[in-house]
Amino acid sequence: HLATSLPLPSERDHLRPRIDLIVFMIDIKSKYSLKNVETSLAHVDASFFLGKVCFLVTGVGRLNSCGVETNTVCKLGETYCSPVLFCELELEGVRVSTAQRLLRILQICAGHIPGVSALSFVSLMRRSDDN
Repeated sequence: HLATSLPLPSERDHLRPRIDLIVFMIDIKSKYSLKNVETSLAHVDASFFLGKVCFLVTGVGRLNSCGVETNTVCKLGETYCSPVLFCELELEGVRVSTAQRLLRILQICAGHIPGVSALSFVSLMRRSDDN
C-alpha cells in the first residue's frame, strides 16, 4: 500500500492490514520530498523505529542535480536508527536489486525469516564505525 504522506486517513482503519514495514522514499533532487518525509515521521509510532522503518533515497545517479545532501539523509537514518538505502530507479538492474532488498527486509519485519527479528536485522545493518 502506498501513501504520499502521513498520517493515514482514519476512516478505513478497520480495513487496513497490519503494517510490517514503512519505507520512506526521498528523491535526492527534491527538498520537498525530504520535508514531506520529515513531517510524516512525527506520525509514526516510536515502536516502528525498532526495525520497521527504512529510508529509500532515489535519484542518486544524478548527484550533480541534488536538492538534498546525502549527509542529511544519513543523519536522518542515524537519528531514527533506521537503514538508508540508496538507489537509481532508472536503471533496471539497480531497480530489481533494490526491490529484492526491500522484499527481504519486509520478510524479516513480517516475521517470515526464522531466527531473525526486525530489531536484530537493524543492528546488523549498522555501520561498524557507529560503535
